[in-house]
Amino acid sequence: MIGIFDSGHGGLTVLRALLKRFPRQGFIYLGDHGNAPYGNRPADEIVDLTRQSCEALFGMGCRLVVLACNTATCVAARQLQREWLPTSSYAGTHNVLGIAAPTVEAATQTPWGVTTPQYPQRYNSDVIAVFGTTRTIASGVFPEEIRKRCPRITVVQQACPNLAGAIEAARPEAELEAMVCDAVSAMNIQTGGEPPHRAILGCTHYPLVEHLFRRHLPKFTRLLSQPEVVADSLEDYLTRHSYYAEPGDGADRHHFLTTGDPRTVSRVARVFWPEGPEFQELRA
Repeated sequence: MIGIFDSGHGGLTVLRALLKRFPRQGFIYLGDHGNAPYGNRPADEIVDLTRQSCEALFGMGCRLVVLACNTATCVAARQLQREWLPTSSYAGTHNVLGIAAPTVEAATQTPWGVTTPQYPQRYNSDVIAVFGTTRTIASGVFPEEIRKRCPRITVVQQACPNLAGAIEAARPEAELEAMVCDAVSAMNIQTGGEPPHRAILGCTHYPLVEHLFRRHLPKFTRLLSQPEVVADSLEDYLTRHSYYAEPGDGADRHHFLTTGDPRTVSRVARVFWPEGPEFQELRA
């Protein structure tokens, strides 16, 4: 089984892409709805909550956990990978992956393991826009990692503080479009009107309004939507690390768990996944 973790519902967009790519793979989705949102929490709390959820998924038989949450990835992934896992009982047998790495790889066309500028990317002077939640933007992970590989790229970040909540609340499309339009306009002010060559939709809620970003960005701007980017990356990873690939078994192939109220969580999940799923409560 592979674990998919998010602080809430957004990771469902990633899981749906993974189910299409890996129809026989077993997945357990865990949403920490009882502690969401993470955006206003201190960094040490986000690290601790993310670690607890990884441990819960490891305890259910997942040897690999994908953090399908930009906040958890940008704030906690590096610390969990470098400090916690190597000293834990899971060292060498389990792993945690985030969604920032494949996004940066797609944006820079550079493997994650390459952290110094290489030809021709060292001369790349494109403009990349990053749209995300306040916490993801404040972490600075995307510009930091992009500039390691492509130092001449201009990275412009734009927070969309209310967009994820409005998507989850199923607000009218006109209201969502106004938020997207405001975010794109604010980004244009930062660049002096120079349009981005690529735009990272750095929140797993945003695939649901990708068409609105497409409407307000130039046609030549390439949109990097994380579900497909993560599916591509995980396919490559499992090819090289087949140890973590484990087909599920029939009706027990997929599980959806929450630290919140299952009925409420299942209802809101319909925004992301109209035909299901039904969540169950995570039990200690």
